[in-house]
Amino acid sequence: MSVSVSKKTSTTRALPPYGIRAPRLRQVPARGGRQTSTIVRDLAYLTRLHREPSPLLLELEQHGLREGIPIVDRAAGRFLSVLVHCMQANRVLELGTAYGYSTLWMALALPPAGRIWTIDPDMHRTEIATSYFRRAGVDDRIEIINQPALEVLEWFPQRNLDIVFIDAIKTEYGAYLDAVVPLLKRSGIVVIDNLLWHGRAAETARPSDDPDTVAIRAFNRTFLNYPELDATIVPIGDGIGIGARIN
Repeated sequence: MSVSVSKKTSTTRALPPYGIRAPRLRQVPARGGRQTSTIVRDLAYLTRLHREPSPLLLELEQHGLREGIPIVDRAAGRFLSVLVHCMQANRVLELGTAYGYSTLWMALALPPAGRIWTIDPDMHRTEIATSYFRRAGVDDRIEIINQPALEVLEWFPQRNLDIVFIDAIKTEYGAYLDAVVPLLKRSGIVVIDNLLWHGRAAETARPSDDPDTVAIRAFNRTFLNYPELDATIVPIGDGIGIGARIN
């Protein structure tokens, strides 16, 4: 009695070098209620975990929010403080002072010889900022320039900057970037706020989109492919871009 045996054909999969198995890649869905709820929970956890800012920073934060003044998210302020500390940044340029919230986060992290130049044409806002700088004891480290940023950048004499922070007119972001990158030292960094633009940057483009949203989307593509920078965008606050000058 003959028995027929069916043979399975086996496919041999090549292993990576040195016998190390390649990791399985799992696609993370772009949207989903579970993912969103996890992010909200994680952010709430981190908020509880961090120390509260100093009383003066808290007062300034509430002042800005109460009067509808655009200020960076608290997490973005902490991020700026860490950057200044880790770089021991002595030379910082800021485009967009407003009430000085982000300025104060950076000023409190400066080394003894550190200095910040901050540009904002709105004198009323910068007078309020100055009052907080004086109370914090850092007003002698901060120079306020009350002119439009693009006009200042045409003659701004400082070079070899450690950090440039941009949080000003969104439709001018591209022009700011072109102007400030040459001012950075090699390995200096440019930091830009609002690159997620309250969730609107990620939405499908529509003819009705406002000019700021259109400008932010275009800027993000430019920024991430800027030849003189190693750049990324991280979901801190309203989306922060950070790029290191590499040539």
